[in-house]
Amino acid sequence: MDSPTFVPTVKVGKVFEGGDSIQYMEMNNVYVFPPVAFSSKKQANAYMRLVKNVKKVLPIAKEANMIMMETAEFLETLPDKKAKDEHIKRVEKSIMKEYKPKMKKLTYSQGKLLIKLIYRESHSSGYELIQAFLGPVRAGFYQAFAWAFGASLKKEYDPEGVDRLTERVVLMVEAGQL
Repeated sequence: MDSPTFVPTVKVGKVFEGGDSIQYMEMNNVYVFPPVAFSSKKQANAYMRLVKNVKKVLPIAKEANMIMMETAEFLETLPDKKAKDEHIKRVEKSIMKEYKPKMKKLTYSQGKLLIKLIYRESHSSGYELIQAFLGPVRAGFYQAFAWAFGASLKKEYDPEGVDRLTERVVLMVEAGQL
C-alpha cells in the first residue's frame, strides 16, 4: 500500500551470543481479536462500511497530523508574527487546493469519522487545532458550519468506549490485517 497508513516493517538480523549466531526477524504488530458476532445482516453491513470508511479516511487524518506537526515546528523558527501569519496563509491555501476536492468526495459519515480520527492522531479536537493556527473567530465559524450539518469539531475519540470498534478496525488497518 502506498500510503502513510500502512508501513510494513520486516527487519532481519543476526545477533552473536557466546560465539553462536542467532538470527531474528522483527515485524509489525499482529492484532488478534475475537471474531465480531453480528446479530443481523444490517450490523454486518455497518461493520463493512466502517472498515471501508476507515481505509479511506485514516490516510487523510495521518497526513493532516503530519502537516500540523511540520507547520507548528516551522512556525517556531519564524522571527515575528507577520512572518508566521504569512506562512499560515500559504499553508492554508495549499491545503485548500490539495484537500478540498478530496473533502467534497467524502460522505457525511466519513466526514464525522475524519473528525474523530484527527483527534486520535493529534490528541486535540479539530476545533482546538483550528483555534491554535487560525484563531478563535475562524474556529467558531468552522464549528458553526459543522454544527449546521449535524457534526461537531469538538468531538473526542474514545477508544475504550463508544469508538472501541473503530479503534479495532484502525489498529488492524495500520497493521495491514484488513
